[in-house]
Amino acid sequence: MLSFAEASAEAVPLHAVAPDDLDGFLAVRPERERAWITANGFRGGVGEALALPGTEGGLAGAVVGLGTPQTRRRHRFVLAAGVAKLPAGTYALAEPAAVPALEVEALGWLLAGYRFRRYRREEPQSTLGLVCPPGLDRARTEAVAGALAFGQNLINTPAADMGPDALEAAAAELAHGFGARCDVVRGGELLTRNLPMIHAVGRTAAQEPRLIDMVWGDEAAPKVTLVGKGVCFDTGGLNIKPGSSMGLMKKDMGGAATALALARMIMALWLPLRLRVLVPAVENAISGSAMRPGDILTSRKGLTVEVNNTDAEGRLVLADALALADEEAPDLVVSIATLTGAARVALGPDLPPFFSDDDGLAAAIGEAAAAVADPLWRMPFWDPYEPLIEPGIADLDNAPSGGMAGAVTAALFLRRFVAAPYVHLDIYGWTPQAKPALPKGGAVQGARALLAVLEARHWQT
Repeated sequence: MLSFAEASAEAVPLHAVAPDDLDGFLAVRPERERAWITANGFRGGVGEALALPGTEGGLAGAVVGLGTPQTRRRHRFVLAAGVAKLPAGTYALAEPAAVPALEVEALGWLLAGYRFRRYRREEPQSTLGLVCPPGLDRARTEAVAGALAFGQNLINTPAADMGPDALEAAAAELAHGFGARCDVVRGGELLTRNLPMIHAVGRTAAQEPRLIDMVWGDEAAPKVTLVGKGVCFDTGGLNIKPGSSMGLMKKDMGGAATALALARMIMALWLPLRLRVLVPAVENAISGSAMRPGDILTSRKGLTVEVNNTDAEGRLVLADALALADEEAPDLVVSIATLTGAARVALGPDLPPFFSDDDGLAAAIGEAAAAVADPLWRMPFWDPYEPLIEPGIADLDNAPSGGMAGAVTAALFLRRFVAAPYVHLDIYGWTPQAKPALPKGGAVQGARALLAVLEARHWQT
């Protein structure tokens, strides 16, 4: 678990300084520190950090750059950008009020300590501890950091060790830890329970397809249902992916990991909600019983779907889960999925799109995303594109031809299965190049923004 260091007299004072404040800061420092800071060229830029030597060889303190408001816009976690340049030790912010978005920056420091060590024998690494700044809710920040690390671990684990069985076990363990109920529908039972598209996608794999159904909270509280895509590996099915596209497919359950991470935050913080998490957990494999291009499936909702590409399987499993979620008329349904390459072409790996028909809710999500440095960008449920997902031979087409507006048509497809207030996130679930507090690998995207909206109850307005 990522956590703050305990306060102690040995904690090194850490001064966070912006360029415009540097002269004033230097004016009140001892002469030897002024000379040292000046000689080392510290200017207070983002990513700058400098240890201040004491008179007896120890650390008298440290400075880290905050940058200007303009340069801070290019970085999600400013303090974390300088962390790697500091020597090991425990630090305490000397002037917490000088740090913009202190809660975000403190969280970034914790996240910078994340390592995925399951498959490596690593020597003990030097650590950079931070004492929880005064006034910051330590328990909340640590709960969020722990939930993010939990989700990252799920995504980073390869499919051999994170198939449907392991994903179910992780969900069950999470539920047990917070007193939630966790039910699972497996294998052929999916057909008798009217979840036919989950079965169709996952029936070819060595591990049975299943629907994980976790419920927590007061039955009388507002009902929020999270639906996370749990495709534990995606070969593409008979429309098989090339090897270059298959290498990252262990992350195709990133939507499930994110939904479970958000659920962990909600439960750890005791939000007054009736929470339900639905995860269709499957592997899209290949065998003689695999679904074929041109097959027509009948969904739980009764809508028929022509399968024009077996590699567009995520929306199939989500559709059955969304239909099930909608049957109890929740106050809000949120789907989270690594769904389309088109979303990445449009916005890149760091800025997932979200879709909502509710302008007020969408505005709240956008504002929360900016406030907590968990970026999301609204894209439209564009009704004039509805005919693109109507193939004529069936009610819906899972992969419209033409290749345009792929993220929008996928979102429109999913919306057909939900009548309740609905938000859809099309995440990448991966950080391709390491950034401060964002190591290369699995990424939980959008969860903190959604948490902020749920905490503020903006979704009910």
